[in-house]
Amino acid sequence: MTTEERYRRILANHLPAGAVEWVYGYLNQHKVHFHITLERRTKLGDYRWPQSVGGREHPYHEISINGDLGPYRFLWVFLHEAAHLETHLRHGHGVPPHGHEWQAEYCRMLREHLALFPAEVQPLVARFARRVPMERAAGRQAEAALRRYEPDYNPEEASLTLDQLQPGARFRLKSRPALLFEAQERRRTRWLCREVASGRQYMVSGAAEVVDA
Repeated sequence: MTTEERYRRILANHLPAGAVEWVYGYLNQHKVHFHITLERRTKLGDYRWPQSVGGREHPYHEISINGDLGPYRFLWVFLHEAAHLETHLRHGHGVPPHGHEWQAEYCRMLREHLALFPAEVQPLVARFARRVPMERAAGRQAEAALRRYEPDYNPEEASLTLDQLQPGARFRLKSRPALLFEAQERRRTRWLCREVASGRQYMVSGAAEVVDA
């Protein structure tokens, strides 16, 4: 098996079948260093632009996605991170991370690849992506709908997400139940949260699964 065939097979294990060739071509086109990671409790994906960090060169685009996501949520997060890459190409890094420029790119990419999502969820994705500023409520609804396509989804055990809580609510992360957090303030797609015992503050993805405490 060639390196190219192995790469495609890895992508096929994480993406809807119709998305594999496009994602493979996109990563090659932009020479992206792409990583599928273990579950991360504070984020589902990440993008880093080429830069010099601490005197060390980081001369490439880098995208990482959590490997525990089902295929449609994996695609959803990949498009989110690819939109950061597109924003960097067009505007550099002097714009807000999730400002109008990024939202416009994410809207465009979601619309262009709408057919890769399940037909039942496409109206929600289209509503989320129809204009800037994006409708965050529609985005949360779309992501919740995509969760139903996770291999281990059980509607009787479906978890809350942080976005469903109110400021001041206390919760435990499903991935780290030993710690008790308090939601403080939503900041775009993440929440500023305080770990109650230590008082330390964390930025946690609004899509993180939580247990209401």
